This record gives sequence, structure tokens and C-alpha cells, in this order.
Amino acid sequence: MQVAVVVYDGVFDSGLAAILDVLSNANALGGQIHRPPTWNVTMVGAAPSVRTGAGLLVAPRPLAHADTADLLVVPAPAESDPSALLDHVGGEESLPVRDLIARTRARGTTIASACAGTFLLAEAGVLDGLRATTTWWLSPAFRNRYPKVHLDHSQMVIGSEGITTAGAAFGHVDLALAIVRASSPALSDIVARYLVIDERPSQAAYTIPSALAQSDPTVAAFELWTREHLADPISIPEAAKAIGVSERTLQRAVQRTVGTSPIRFVQDLRIERASHLLRSTDMSLETISRKVGYEHPNTLRVLLRERTGKTTSALRGK
Repeated sequence: MQVAVVVYDGVFDSGLAAILDVLSNANALGGQIHRPPTWNVTMVGAAPSVRTGAGLLVAPRPLAHADTADLLVVPAPAESDPSALLDHVGGEESLPVRDLIARTRARGTTIASACAGTFLLAEAGVLDGLRATTTWWLSPAFRNRYPKVHLDHSQMVIGSEGITTAGAAFGHVDLALAIVRASSPALSDIVARYLVIDERPSQAAYTIPSALAQSDPTVAAFELWTREHLADPISIPEAAKAIGVSERTLQRAVQRTVGTSPIRFVQDLRIERASHLLRSTDMSLETISRKVGYEHPNTLRVLLRERTGKTTSALRGK
């Protein structure tokens, strides 16, 4: 497989290195399976020399070398501020990369990206109508900017009609393994073992609900009210009235900002609190369940397993 990896000024160093290292190791370890696939990786860029986010110099081949690639990989920009990120992906500086993405999609070539790199794909218009994911804490900005994209955080890696996207920062590792897995699941397992990479099915265990809530004043008020009533039965109409908005306005604000329903957001806050209490106290599961609004411990146990991927014992570190 011919793989073109786009590099540009300000590219995220760890994201770029993760793609290169995982595919390089896949080539090196391929001898352990019968008829291994191989990946011929070329870095391409709009300039003969680019400087990464950490200041390293990279000398790519011209963008035209991507025209014959079987796969185009777009690592994320090293930008953590949502406003600055949007300025970057929509500005003249990133235009050559956006044009390359659009041309590549028009040819029907597979494209892959992770973290904030998904913004470049969305800005190029190739994600409209498709499912995609990005780093969880940038999701409010993404939803607001690209309403035609179906943002989904239920999986760490999401494939949709020839475009693969992955979650936050070190989701580049998951993305690279997914590229290997598409050709050889057996080789992907070998690479993961050699590099000691654990499976991370979703970003749910890492998401901080309060960080998302601060992107919208209505959601922030709803979060604060919910935390104050976490042990009580929570009524969404009552919550809306308490913070001075209609139930419809609350539902829309939560969906727009967090990408879920108010009820689901309440569950997220309860799971977050319960996980903290399991890690930091010796309280029984029954006591913790009551503190976060669940009458039956088994309800909490099931939700913890679904949302965090861990048992209560594992969360306690036992």
C-alpha cells in the first residue's frame, strides 16, 4: 500500500510520529505472519521544509506525490485553543492541505485522520453527511462549525464511506493500528503487543463533562444544578425551570454542546462522581449508588462497565 502522510507547519509531533512508527513496526514485524502486507510511507507537504509544532524540521516530498497514493493520512495540527484551531483550518495557510484532501476524496482514495486533524477534513467538505469523531474536548466547536457532520464519540476509531477518523491526541496510535488491522488483524495484534498498546474502544472514560459544559452558559447552569441534586431523582422539566429556560431550549443546548440528551448527560455526571468515589474512598457500592442517585447498586455497576469499560473492582485498583 502506498501511503501519503501530510506534513505542514505546526503539525502535532506525536501524532505524526505515531503514524510513522506504527506502520514502520508493522513492516518490520510482518515476517511473523504468512504473506504480510506492507506499507510504503511517504511524507508530503506544500513546502520543501516544514516545522512541526515542537519546532522540528521535516523535509517532505511535494504534494503531487500523494496523487498516486492508496491512502492519505492527515495528522492533527498542534493547536489546543478552539478559536485558533478554527482560524488555522479555515485560513490560507491550510488551503493546500484542504485542496489535497478534496482532490483525494474526489478520486475515491481512502483518507484517515485523528484528533484535530478531523477539522481539516471537515473544512475541506469531505465529511458532510458522514459519521466522524475528533478529540472529545473540541467537540462543541466541531458541532457548531460543521453541523452536517454526524459527530460520534461512541468509538475511538470510526470508519464511514472510505474515511477513517480517530479520537484525541494519542488516538493517532489507534488510527495507525486500524490502518494495519484493515489489511491484517493478526499483524495489528502483533504490533500492539510489541509496542505495548492497550485497546481503547472509546473516549468515554476520558471525557470530562464539566469541561464540555463550559462551552455554553445554559449547559453550564444545568451541570451545576445537576451536581447539587445528584443524589435525588432528577426531572429535566424541573431542572429547566430552575435554571430559567424551557425544556426544549435545554434539550437543544445540551445536544448542540455535548452531543447527547440531558438524561444522558446526567448519567455521565453520575458515572464521573461514582468513579471518583470508588477510586478515592472505601465507601461501599451501595452507599456510592445512593450518593449518585441510583437506588440499586447493580444499575450503577452496569453503567460503570458500559461507560468506562471497567469493573468496580478495577476502578478501585484491586
